[in-house]
Amino acid sequence: MAHFLETDRLALRAFTAADADHLFALDGDSEVMRFISGGRPTSREAIETRVLPRLVRDYPCWGTHGYWAAQEKATGTFLGWFEFRPLEEHGSAVVELGYRLNRAAWGRGYATEGARALIRKGFTDLGVERVTANTMAVNTRSRRVMEKSGLSFVRNFTGDWPDAIEGSEHGEVEYELTRTEWERSR
Repeated sequence: MAHFLETDRLALRAFTAADADHLFALDGDSEVMRFISGGRPTSREAIETRVLPRLVRDYPCWGTHGYWAAQEKATGTFLGWFEFRPLEEHGSAVVELGYRLNRAAWGRGYATEGARALIRKGFTDLGVERVTANTMAVNTRSRRVMEKSGLSFVRNFTGDWPDAIEGSEHGEVEYELTRTEWERSR
């Protein structure tokens, strides 16, 4: 299977139906899901009917996906996924960066490595002008990845989420990086 993007240690590829088990294991880990659902696992039915169809969707402005399965290049081990998705259906000027990796991959620099590579590809090959990313204010690990990837804090905000989870009372944060800022930092 052709890879969308490779780094020294990662291969990012399109999702397939065969990834359902990987996603079920990833979203079944309470620590992985802590800042997403308060630790509640995602059901297999939800993986198959909602999650996987969203991950394989094509974006017309690119003719490709906005989500990629991440695997360790040397072993092929599934590590999780990265999001680099246009916020507008037919325009790639602003994209959202995201990532969800299994616990075995935490603290090893994979999230930063994948995020930096996607940002570089976005600004050099995909016509991106601005990268944005959000997380809960208390999610310090994710915030650190955003910062190490070159994004800067923009604002705190409060989302209107249907279910409050621990830490949501502190709100959300938004980070961004523009093409101009990225080019200046090179």
